[in-house]
Amino acid sequence: MRLVLNIIWLIFGGLWLALGYLLASAICFLLIITIPFGFAAFRIASYALWPFGRTIVEKPGARPGALIGNVIWVLLFGIWLAIGHLVSAVAMAITIIGIPLALADLKMIPISLVPLGKEIVPVDSLKTPVRAAT
Repeated sequence: MRLVLNIIWLIFGGLWLALGYLLASAICFLLIITIPFGFAAFRIASYALWPFGRTIVEKPGARPGALIGNVIWVLLFGIWLAIGHLVSAVAMAITIIGIPLALADLKMIPISLVPLGKEIVPVDSLKTPVRAAT
């Protein structure tokens, strides 16, 4: 089911959203001082292409620079990318088939606003093994 949703996602919005993140990434790499933002945008672009089966988690450990970086990110790129996700979610939610896609779009808004200090991981890696009672 994930494969089908990812293919539909790619066709009906994922490609355009990923291109937005790639544009933000290219601008960040050109400005040199914003290279860490470029890596974050590039990472999110891959997530925007193929979101089903992956999720966002906090990176372990304290990241004092992430707060400052996230504020700068929101002002430069985050608000526009979040608006893109919101518009795309509304357009996808018009049809019944598009509702899961709209929910995935809404799930991406937090990482589009504050990408630093976050990590994209497979959903399967979050499952903890069940221990047998001894």
